[in-house]
Parts: sequence; structure tokens; C-alpha cells
Amino acid sequence: MPHPTPHVFDAPLPSAESDRRWGSDAIAELIRDLDIPFIALTPGASFRGLHDSLVNHLGNANPPMRIVLHEEHAVAIAHGYAKLTGKPVAAVVHSNVGLMHASMAIFDAWADRVPVLVLGATGPLDAARRRPWIDWIHTSQDQAAMIRHYVKWDAQPTSVPATLEAIARAWRTIQTVPHGPAYVCLDAEVQESELRAAVTPPDLARHQPPASPVAAPADLARLVDALKGASRPVILMGRMGRSEQGWQARIALAEALGAAVLTDLKAAASFPNEHPQHAAAAGTFLGNDAKHVIAGADVILSLDWVDLGGTLKHAFDGPVTSTVIQVSVDHHIHNGWSMDHQGLPVADQFIACDPDAIVAQLNEALDGTRKPAWAAPQPPLAIHGPMQEGPMTVQRLAHHLWQALDGRPAALARTPLSWNGDFWPVRHPLDYLGTDGGGGVGSGPGMAVGAAMALQGSDRLAVSLLGDGDYLMGVNALWTAAKYRVPGLVIVCNNRSFFNDEVHQERVARQREREAANKWIGQRLDDPAPDLAALARAQGLVGIGPVQDDAALRSALDSAIEQVRQGAFVVVDVHVATGYSPSMTSGLTR
Repeated sequence: MPHPTPHVFDAPLPSAESDRRWGSDAIAELIRDLDIPFIALTPGASFRGLHDSLVNHLGNANPPMRIVLHEEHAVAIAHGYAKLTGKPVAAVVHSNVGLMHASMAIFDAWADRVPVLVLGATGPLDAARRRPWIDWIHTSQDQAAMIRHYVKWDAQPTSVPATLEAIARAWRTIQTVPHGPAYVCLDAEVQESELRAAVTPPDLARHQPPASPVAAPADLARLVDALKGASRPVILMGRMGRSEQGWQARIALAEALGAAVLTDLKAAASFPNEHPQHAAAAGTFLGNDAKHVIAGADVILSLDWVDLGGTLKHAFDGPVTSTVIQVSVDHHIHNGWSMDHQGLPVADQFIACDPDAIVAQLNEALDGTRKPAWAAPQPPLAIHGPMQEGPMTVQRLAHHLWQALDGRPAALARTPLSWNGDFWPVRHPLDYLGTDGGGGVGSGPGMAVGAAMALQGSDRLAVSLLGDGDYLMGVNALWTAAKYRVPGLVIVCNNRSFFNDEVHQERVARQREREAANKWIGQRLDDPAPDLAALARAQGLVGIGPVQDDAALRSALDSAIEQVRQGAFVVVDVHVATGYSPSMTSGLTR
């Protein structure tokens, strides 16, 4: 039997440049026209055609590639960048094996409702075109089946025109609320086949995402009546936009209604936590002060609040006696596989619209309204109080960091599980960026780099406080910051343990009347203790520590911030004590 016709991409290299064009050239041109800031990728043979087109056809300039050491980090970097800017970038992963690596980060972006364009690749779907062994194990008939439950849309097109259409559709889809990732798998043969005729790309100007939905007049009128009639309204500020205009609009709404406002550490900053109407410290879980505020409300306005059902269940311990108004479009992407939609909340009025849009509509409808605030303001933030003698804790670290920044604007891209909302003033929509969405471990370093890339060239410092487990699991994501001279600061809150799980083990042991003192076994990161600062230095970063006392920490932070201002990426290893935080019920820094 004769051998199948060789791949076009197995032909001898031409001896000189030519005007021949390839499928991946057309794909690269469309990616260029998306006007994305960069492409994060871990190199892979399955997209070698696209790689060549980005380098030799486009000159690696628009968009530039940013090399990453692991596919999970590529998506996490894109996640961190988009979380800060709202602007999506692309991550490219190598065939089925790269997609397996990237799957956790894709789930994070999904659960966090962040737009990320993920491009993958597969060996030729035409079996006659596959090279022995490697093309077979790197080919999947339905590659996206691995992640379909946690992307907004996916495609595995088999021609250049279909590929261009799929990318245009994916680009529009991820930027349509609710946001989330999409995946397009590029066939190796499609990339590497020579174009025999001109291919007309989609006109991106005619494939723009729709405007965010607004409330219908009847829904808005009913909502206005409910809020005007409320004597104890509460606004749950959930997933909102990053614009300063939207920030000011939310303040204006709260002041017009006299509403008590609550925020959530799982979502990025949505309201200033020093405002007198911010009624309780933000937490990962509902604290007692927040619980009392919600239980005392006559009307609750939820603006895309994460886990409204669980929040109401915790606050009321029985039937919900308040009128509940839910504003969200998140239900459009709920499915039966992932439970990230949380429990089903009661809603006396459910308005399917963008929460930022309805805030603007409400401000216009309430023009001239000004009610007195009904709830007592929360006490001053812990950051402003005196610091007592004691062991190094995350709260103590936050105090020193605030003093060392000395008024310089910073974006907290990540914080550890032991963080509490009253540790840090939130005065701007970029002051705090929330969590990773998926609640796993290992995303922190990649998201720290992505946020730092988004802030490069600005006067705002990218600061991430990571648990030592998170840092160790994803530490080589930081090499990309060194490679591209991206300044940023990572502080490792190092308690030498996967301590969140120690708390779980202690709880189980006590429930079973067993020895709680054994909780550390299989959890501690010690004997030998990893040298966290050396891991940073080994990748071309600045590594400082371990730091264990107040004087050394302040000196280390002063030095680190100055070096970041000079363009360095700095890691500071800080040994913190273990203990419980009021922001959560399950444990501490992981």
C-alpha cells in the first residue's frame, strides 16, 4: 500500500522567502485584528504553524507572544490581566495534553466570570495525514469535551474559513455578559496547509458584542417603588465593573437610598469600605455583623452577588422575611455539571440585566432622592488602629505593608484565605481584585503576573499576598515576569503548611473524639523547609527572606517597594503564625 501523501508542512523548506501563504497566516492576521495586548503560551508542536505565522509573518509584534512555563499559568496570566483591565487576552495551549494542564485555570476563569480566549490545537483530524505515534496521541476527536462544562462556547473547525469564523464568534462570546472563557481548537493540517485562494476574514466591526442588557421600564418602575418605600434597604454589591464612573455611580445610589452596603472578598472591589454606609467588613464567608445587617433589612437589592442563596440562608436561619430583588444575567450560563451557580435564592423580583447598567438607571430615576442612612457604620478598619505586640500575623503584615506603601496606589491582585476585609482600605475599583473564582490552589503566581503586566508603566503597584502552598504550586509562573521585565511584588504569607487542611483535620478529629494534635501530619511544608526566596532568585527575580519580626519586615518591604519602583519583580517570604480569621469558617492561609 502506498504511503499517504506527505503533509504540505513536511515539504522541504524553501531556499528563499516567497509570497506563499498558509492557513495559519490567515489565522494570525485575524488574531492581530482582535487588538489583543499579548498571547501567553507554552510552546507546542500542535500549533507550530500558528507560531511560525506569529513570528515570521507578523514579526511577533502585534500581538507579541509571552512565553510561559506551564499551560495553567498561561491561562492564569490572561485571567489576572483581564480581571484588572476587563480586556481579554489570548492563551494558547498545546493539544490535548496542554489543555489538561490548563483545565484548572480555565475553570477558575469560568467561575470568576472573566473573559479569556483560549486557543488550542490538535493533530490532523484526517487520520491519513498523521505522523506515526505523536500525532495520534496528541489528536482528539472532540478535544473540548474535557472542558465543555466550564467554557461559554467551543469549536474544533476543519477549514480556514471555519476557523476564522470560530475565533470571531469566540471573541464576541467571551465579551458578552456574563463573561467567561471560550475555546477554539486549531487543526494542525488547517494551520499548515498552503492557501490556494484568497480567504476573506470576518469583518470584526460587524461582529461586536451586544450592549449590556438594561432593565425594562416596567421592571425598573417596580424596583424604584420598592426602594423608595424601603426604610432599611441593603445593597449587596457583587460582581461589578472596574470603571471609576461605575464606582461613583454605586456610591451615589447608596447615598440616595440611605442603604447599608455589603461587599464580598470573593469579588473584586465594588464599593469603598471606609464609606459610612459600608456596614460590615467584607469576608469570604458571611460574618456576624453582616448577618445582622441582612436580617434587619426590609428590602435587599442583590447586584450579581456571589452565592445569594447561601448568604440568605446563613443570615435568616429560616424563612427570608425581607423583600429580595436579584439583578443578574448569570443564570444564562448555569449548567447541570458545575455547581458554581450555588443554591437557588428566593427573589421577589428577578431582573435579568447588567448590574452596572441598572445602577445608572436607578440613579436617573431617583434623581433628587436623599434618604438618611439607617444602619450604624462599621468600626474603623483594623489598619488604622494601634498595632499591639504579638506574633507575625497576616493582619500585622498588612499593617506594615500599608505603612511601607506610604500612600502609593496599589492593586491587591490576590490575598490569602486568612485575609479579612477590614485589613485594608478599599478606595478605588483597582484596590482589590478578589479571588481566583474556582477556590483551588496554584493560580496565585500566574494571576499576580497577569495583573502586573496590566499595570506595567502605570503608577499603581501590583501586589499579591499568597499562601506558601499557592506559591510553591505555581512558582514558575513568576519566570515570565522576569523574562519580560515586569515589575511587581509578591509577599508569601508563609505558615509552612497547607494550614486550611489542618483546620479541617482538627474539626474531623474532634467530631470523632480522636487526637486533634495529629492534624499537621501530611500537611506541613517543612523538614526540609523550602527556600521560597531562593526559588525566586533562581528565576531571575529578587528574593528576600525569610522575614520573621517587625523590624526586619518593615526593612524588607521598604527595600522591596523601592526595587519594584525601579522595575524589579520582588518576592518577600514572611513567616506568619497560624490561627483563625473572622473572615472564614474553614481555616487559614494555604
